[in-house]
Amino acid sequence: MALEQVARDGLVLLGCGKMGSALLAGWLEAGLPPASIWVLEPNPTDWLKSTGVHLNDGVPPAPAVALLAVKPQMMGAALPALQALGNGRTLMVSIAAGTSIATFEAAFGDRTPIVRTMPNTPAMVGRGITGICANTHAGAAGLALARTLMQAVGEVVELDGEHQIDAVTAVSGSGPAYVFHLIEAMAAGGVAQGLSPEVAMKLARATVCGAGELAFRSPEPASQLRINVTSPGGTTAAALAVLMDEATGLPPLLERAIKAAADRGRELGK
Repeated sequence: MALEQVARDGLVLLGCGKMGSALLAGWLEAGLPPASIWVLEPNPTDWLKSTGVHLNDGVPPAPAVALLAVKPQMMGAALPALQALGNGRTLMVSIAAGTSIATFEAAFGDRTPIVRTMPNTPAMVGRGITGICANTHAGAAGLALARTLMQAVGEVVELDGEHQIDAVTAVSGSGPAYVFHLIEAMAAGGVAQGLSPEVAMKLARATVCGAGELAFRSPEPASQLRINVTSPGGTTAAALAVLMDEATGLPPLLERAIKAAADRGRELGK
């Protein structure tokens, strides 16, 4: 029903970079007609030009949704293109980090239905996860519509409120970078033990990707999956004794890292 509403009334996509393109590809694959989508993008790719959507052709008078997919630092310059849609029935959905619902209410009007989301870059391969929250004017219907749109690129979790968005940013929004750095560190450790850089990197990448897929598919919690790999007194146990050290191991390190990311998110939102 949500996509039918969008197909009938139209959707505006402001910005079509990597994340916007991933979302657009997901919507088209889900059956949303290209003719129901208006994209505003100053530097369109050849792929975008080939999709059949309305490209840089204004916006419909009252679309069901306007999704804001420009970088936070470009938001101020981009918002005027959609200002006429404020205080109406158009649902504003933002994927910009560090831009609060209050900022959008100031730009569009305080009666504007707004949903704020935080997706992550695995959305580009259909394996993202997005946290969503909304203002009172969006309500349950707005959250449901935003959920449907963001599910085009992965899973969606509904938050208790906007106060949790910085924690989501710190865990899953920034999280892929932590995993990529883990791959780098594992490969470096392999090189230190005598592997060639090429072999060490191949082993590290495949291990992280495979373990992630196993965690995704398995009904068991991550703690049990870890136990399943760990033989008492074996090689994995020796490594985990270092990684799980209460003072110097991975848990306190990641807790500090995630706090730093969340704190920075709060600073950007001021």
